[in-house]
Amino acid sequence: MKKYSAELLGTFVLTLFGCGSAAIAGQTLGTLGIAFAFGLSIVAMAYAIGNVSGCHINPAVSLGVWMSGKMSGKDFLGYIIAQFIGATLAALVLLLIINCAHLGGSASNLGINGYGTMSAVGLNAWGALLVEVILTAVFVLTILGVTDGEKTSVIAGLVIGLTLTFVHIMGIPLTGTSVNPARSFGPALIVGGQAMCQLWVFIIGPAIGAALAALMWKGFKTTK
Repeated sequence: MKKYSAELLGTFVLTLFGCGSAAIAGQTLGTLGIAFAFGLSIVAMAYAIGNVSGCHINPAVSLGVWMSGKMSGKDFLGYIIAQFIGATLAALVLLLIINCAHLGGSASNLGINGYGTMSAVGLNAWGALLVEVILTAVFVLTILGVTDGEKTSVIAGLVIGLTLTFVHIMGIPLTGTSVNPARSFGPALIVGGQAMCQLWVFIIGPAIGAALAALMWKGFKTTK
């Protein structure tokens, strides 16, 4: 339960600070600022709970780790449940903060992901799916690589956080960047409507990307 509690907490922090930065101060921070909010959240949590759960705080990461044979099916299921709960609680807290501050407007979207009219550049559904597959594959492959050996595991949190930052820099104008089904689910569930209708892209895309990353990583390991 310590591992699952750590995953819940980590996903809560990532969603609250990442989506909160996008919702509350997105116009001030811009793409780069929001990207760093997500990336720095990962860095903080990696060093806070990494020794407890490995700091997946993302169902796509857990899928990649499980497919790589580095975690049990029981833990995989427990991690995913904890991650979705953590993201949903974060979205509720973010909504409470926004309502207490009387922000309203675009802030009430809670940093949701989207395509079509919900994309800053009008990216269609299939384009959004492709983007999420590619960005997640790069992100998860980096995680599998940097956590594989003792020499790089010391700096893993920083590398993973910077990688999440750079995939957000490209992805934010396109889809808002998910690469994390839990981070997408929490805000979409609270906002509802079109956000929930489009949620399939931000669950299927990261799942496919994570699976591809795990397959690539296993292929690379086999050739050593």
